[in-house]
Amino acid sequence: MLGADRVLPLDGAALRGDAVTFVADRADDAAEVAAVAQPVLLAYAPATPNGRAMLVIGGGGYVALMAGREGVQVARWLTGLGYHAFVLIHRFPDAEHGPAAPLDDAGVALRAIRAEGFAAVGVVGLSSGGHLAACLAAARPADWPGEAPPPPDAMVIGYAPISTNAAGRTVVADKPPLAPPEKQALYDALQPDAQLCAAPPPAFIVYAGNDPVVPVANARRLHAAWTAAGGSAECHVFADAPHGFALDTPGLPVSVWPQLCEAWLRQVGFL
Repeated sequence: MLGADRVLPLDGAALRGDAVTFVADRADDAAEVAAVAQPVLLAYAPATPNGRAMLVIGGGGYVALMAGREGVQVARWLTGLGYHAFVLIHRFPDAEHGPAAPLDDAGVALRAIRAEGFAAVGVVGLSSGGHLAACLAAARPADWPGEAPPPPDAMVIGYAPISTNAAGRTVVADKPPLAPPEKQALYDALQPDAQLCAAPPPAFIVYAGNDPVVPVANARRLHAAWTAAGGSAECHVFADAPHGFALDTPGLPVSVWPQLCEAWLRQVGFL
């Protein structure tokens, strides 16, 4: 699946034929997931391992997954740096799976990667995947069953809707609730800037200042929360960049963010 070295179902069952439904006629590096019946991890191994692993969570607004641009392409970048990369294909918050499904799948994925014995495990999350990634360093809602896994050892979060989709915290006047209801319930319950655990892992945060989809207020909220919780966070805001810039915006200043992130990973001792 998508050129992965291994496909790991996260529900403990054998891989189902209908586990993941892709939008047709897309190459692996542009693949888009339309539906997920069974959550899976796609594992990519580096040629020269550095002993560490990264969980990769792409975006798609919790109604799709940009598994190619924000998954496979990110995994290739990370394996080039020596990381074992694991792309998460999680279930969506909907009537079938409920609002907690993405967080549950991310927690199981993090535990599964740690069980493989890596020296440290980080996470890279973009767009809604960045929101989900940040939630791995935040307290789990008390009324949701289950227990949060230990947080990642390093975090990279890009253009994520941290809390501006939550009721009462939007920056867009009269913004209506998001559909489906389970998606809005997820954003209301998971506001990682307000729920961040003490002493969170080091974080690299990257946003566009003029993002028309995810207001840059999310970057400021997340960075302030990280600092207030006693964590170290490096925040880059590029004045002019499209939403979903990922790794393929050649010619724009934002295209240098992977190099900045690599330097940061070295500085914090994660590379």
